[in-house]
Amino acid sequence: MSRLFGTDGVRGVANSELTPELAFRLGEAAGHFLGDRGRGRIVVGRDTRKSGEMLESALVAGLLAGGADALVCGIVPTPAVALLVREFEADGGVVISASHNAPEYNGIKLFSRDGFKLPDELEDEIEEYCVGEREEWERPTGAGVGGLVHVDDALERYMTHCVATIGTDLSGLKIVVDCGHGASGVATPESLRRLGAQVVAINCESDGMDINVGCGSTNLGPVTEAVVAAGADLGIAHDGDADRVLAVDEHGDEVDGDAIMAICAAHRFAEGMLPLDTVVSTVMCNLGFELAMRDLGITVIKTKVGDRYVLEQMRTSGATLGGEQSGHIIFLEHNTTGDGLVTALQLASVMRQTGKPLSELRTVMRRFPQVLVNVPVADKARLATSAAVSDAVHAAEVELGDAGRVLVRPSGTEPLVRVMAEAADEATAARVVENLVGIVRKELS
Repeated sequence: MSRLFGTDGVRGVANSELTPELAFRLGEAAGHFLGDRGRGRIVVGRDTRKSGEMLESALVAGLLAGGADALVCGIVPTPAVALLVREFEADGGVVISASHNAPEYNGIKLFSRDGFKLPDELEDEIEEYCVGEREEWERPTGAGVGGLVHVDDALERYMTHCVATIGTDLSGLKIVVDCGHGASGVATPESLRRLGAQVVAINCESDGMDINVGCGSTNLGPVTEAVVAAGADLGIAHDGDADRVLAVDEHGDEVDGDAIMAICAAHRFAEGMLPLDTVVSTVMCNLGFELAMRDLGITVIKTKVGDRYVLEQMRTSGATLGGEQSGHIIFLEHNTTGDGLVTALQLASVMRQTGKPLSELRTVMRRFPQVLVNVPVADKARLATSAAVSDAVHAAEVELGDAGRVLVRPSGTEPLVRVMAEAADEATAARVVENLVGIVRKELS
């Protein structure tokens, strides 16, 4: 059986793969393992998906049945839960969200009492209880049953924290915000307005089935069009739970996570505010990012894909800035997980402090052409043992040499293999990817 927990919690099609029964067991396990064997307080938040209420109800029932108290925050960004766990000195947190995935998916991810994602070992214990040979414990009765507390000021607490992370206002900036019909629909526009920015907000409401559909960080078309139409200085786009952000400059050109991190790292380095002169990224970062950081004298430490691995390396190395090309960026002095709002504020603050347009700031790095194809496969686990794929990857690496690179890896959350190549020109990258995709399909489908 494949591992229940992926790189970002438990995820699947809601009410089919991720069922209320499983949510109940995860809730019961969360209270038991994160709290004092059931006597704990767990913060719970969710995004706007239609299935969110169903799964929240089941998960909270599991928490209460196990004797833990549930501090229910309703619809809030994922980083708000990580923050509130620490503010309330709770024993852990749970977010019900499938992040950037389609509306029919949902997910459950857990935070420890210090606001960090759980280590693999603890996830394994929880998984064993939920789906394996599990230790049964006696459920409490009477006064031992957990209680439910509605946290009415969850968003206000989060916004107050985010606004305080920058030391300047944003007056004079016109910013378009695409909230992707997700959890950031209130927090991001309101925080920017409090800082003096002129805000054009789109896709802030949701019917439960439009999250990430043709908008937000999964589709920059709407924010690009709105930036150009409004003559805005900056456009930002979140995914469903707002733990990531992508940007577009005043011309409507994309500024991805690599470029956002390069801009912030370069500014902090110049100001003497980049501890160890180090940033942490993943094996998916663009070659141009690595070269730009090297030229500035900044060390890049690379990890496996997944913000949890970036965070682990940051905590080990002492770095305070790390992230992914996808827009998961962690400013560790401000939050313990990827935070799309904090990242957007940091980027806008650099623009305000330097007086430079984003189109100029982004020239800190030259992006190498990168082609990425997601290949649906029957069994992504077979990738690790496929000699044909391994040989093809080696041949591509020899061909590209120092002028490019290749990466073929399984998705952590979906039945996909991601095939990526970078090269000096897009045609070469596309040709290399096309060849590898054909072999992956033949071997793994």
